[in-house]
Amino acid sequence: MTSRNIELILASQSPRRRQLLSDRGFEFTVRAPDDAVERGVCSNCSPEDLVLESAFVKARAIAQDLESGLVLSADTVAECRAEVMGKPVDRDHAEKMLRLMSGQTHQVLTAVCLWHRPSDKHSLHLEQTVLRMDRLDETELQLILDSDNWVGKAGGFGYQDGLDWLHIESGLESNVVGLPVERLDGWITELLESVEPN
Repeated sequence: MTSRNIELILASQSPRRRQLLSDRGFEFTVRAPDDAVERGVCSNCSPEDLVLESAFVKARAIAQDLESGLVLSADTVAECRAEVMGKPVDRDHAEKMLRLMSGQTHQVLTAVCLWHRPSDKHSLHLEQTVLRMDRLDETELQLILDSDNWVGKAGGFGYQDGLDWLHIESGLESNVVGLPVERLDGWITELLESVEPN
């Protein structure tokens, strides 16, 4: 398959993204960008623009140090009632986000950037999944917070944890976990075809 005949570099420390790629049969290496790379990403833009810019700057940071290969980066946020929810900074922040989403429909947005070296051709893609969260009572909420499963997860939850209070209404489950792997072969093939000489 054309999309598998190039070295793939995952620009992410996320174990969930690594697992999704492995499960899909991709071979790759990991070179995560420094945390400082994401600082300065637009703060007053839409959720869509936020994740797209973040994925772009992460891919660019890794690509500039490579002679060849294909960099894959991604960024995921949850958005509910016009509020963007990335990874919670602490328990109080996680509680605030979960209370906001309780009983509500929200969307999870994942942006993916593919960056080819040495051509520096790149592509950006945005995937959306809509979820509905059951209304959480106080006992359920405190159990979630006590579990620490919210740590490092956009919106303060991980769909992959088998939560029975989250329901996908439209879109890909893998997108909620952090990488819409079902789309990757098509996106990679399209980019590589644009790089190959006619």
